[in-house]
Amino acid sequence: MFSGAQISLYPMADDFVGIILGSIRVLDSYREFLRIETDDLSTLLVGPPDQLFPAMRDLLVAAAGGGRHCVLSACVSRGCPGEPDDPHCLPSAEFGGALPLGERVAAAHQAVAAAAIVGQGVAAQFSHYPLAQMRHMDEIYGCIDFLKGSGVFDRPKNFCTKLAGDAGPVFATLEQAFLRFGAPEGHVALDVTVSANSPSRR
Repeated sequence: MFSGAQISLYPMADDFVGIILGSIRVLDSYREFLRIETDDLSTLLVGPPDQLFPAMRDLLVAAAGGGRHCVLSACVSRGCPGEPDDPHCLPSAEFGGALPLGERVAAAHQAVAAAAIVGQGVAAQFSHYPLAQMRHMDEIYGCIDFLKGSGVFDRPKNFCTKLAGDAGPVFATLEQAFLRFGAPEGHVALDVTVSANSPSRR
């Protein structure tokens, strides 16, 4: 199952070049697990979701150090038609609807409850797209049920859901939404924006 993300980092600071280049070094510790390619628009991460989301979390936390306002934007996808298999993307029994929906919601809650606290508050909004599935709204409503009990649910917004809290549980919640809702072999995509240290919160 091919899975990966195209991510872009936006530090709101004069030294944005230094912040981006310095922060992206934290991805070096993930190169054993992820294929990582950077160009002038984004950085591609290809590999298993249990590495994708921690890598994104660590990148944003590094960029937001010292209270800098920073935004990470990501398009995350699994099972995209036409994408080749990649040795970094191991098959996972965690993907999608192999278990009944209620069991998946419970398992997702357990995973988020076990997430490490990293000490950086964030806000996130995302949209969840379980594609090529006849009963896709059942998966979306199941995901919403999970989100409301995740501990980081903030509120529904037009076209998306807002999360807020420590970056550890927030990124764990995004990972579980991506992993557990949608067809096991189907195409699932997330459109994600995560902000740290926004002046709007003050």
